[in-house]
Amino acid sequence: MARMFVEGWAPEYGAPFDPDEQLAPAEGTIDPAVELTDWEPIEGADDGCHKIAFVDGVRRVDARLLMDDPVAGPVPGICGTFAVGATSWHRSERWSEVTDVRIERWAVLAGGHADELPAVDLEPPYRSATTPSDDPSHLVKELHTRMRRAEGELATQLAAHAFVVADGPLNRPLAPLPVVGYIKSHRVTYLPAEQNAVIAELAPGQRTPLFTISADRPDVCRYSWYVRLAMVDGGHSWTGIVRCEASGRLPKDDVRLTADRTAALLPIVGSQPHIDPRAPQNLVPIGALERELRHRMGDPGLVYRALRHAVSRQAAS
Repeated sequence: MARMFVEGWAPEYGAPFDPDEQLAPAEGTIDPAVELTDWEPIEGADDGCHKIAFVDGVRRVDARLLMDDPVAGPVPGICGTFAVGATSWHRSERWSEVTDVRIERWAVLAGGHADELPAVDLEPPYRSATTPSDDPSHLVKELHTRMRRAEGELATQLAAHAFVVADGPLNRPLAPLPVVGYIKSHRVTYLPAEQNAVIAELAPGQRTPLFTISADRPDVCRYSWYVRLAMVDGGHSWTGIVRCEASGRLPKDDVRLTADRTAALLPIVGSQPHIDPRAPQNLVPIGALERELRHRMGDPGLVYRALRHAVSRQAAS
């Protein structure tokens, strides 16, 4: 019989099961038999990887804009800031550091309008962009897309000398690099009931067999697997479950070793409920990175006042 549970995450952070379409990978045909035909939990294995980089980004809307066009009518817009960076975990030296921080500010107008925002006394300055749609919801999507692109560029850069865990689905196209997409919220369940039952049976430090998600284009095919980070008091059968993914262009044996590594290492850095409201899925290195990135974006009140001052100064001139 199905039972009802209250999710462990603080409500303002959504839920581990979240219908947000931005969390979705490429949809397509699912093949659950690429590693095992008869599914069972697989123990993780630590292969001694000495440097791991956790990549993430944060964004915020600094202000809502409205361009008053006497002919076309009001045109909505936003000013937004995002920051991306990495927490580099040097396992052999037993220390970590926040590196490669990149901050961008964007003024985005709807309807294809490319008007420039007045100069704002901030560093970095705002750049201007537009979306063809008149739908105001597309403004935030444009900012989010630019952030995700920057995350992908950083993950690709760091993969040359580290094993990379990138928060969120992998960007397309998927290069054959040692980068794992780490999805802590589940938009859909991809597998039939028989395999879903194995997910529910996972113990901490175990993973499911690999499966593939194939789309029409081969460059967006990906391997995927589920990992249990922790058992949580009062949790349901999917509590503490995350989904990982890797490029479908990687050799399957390499992906198998990567999946074993994630099952062994990710539970070590899972967060605790008294520290993080999205525990255990919001990993400790990612939580620390998010706090640092928000700090580096600048105080939101000061940013808002600088925007108001710049726009008012232009209107008075």
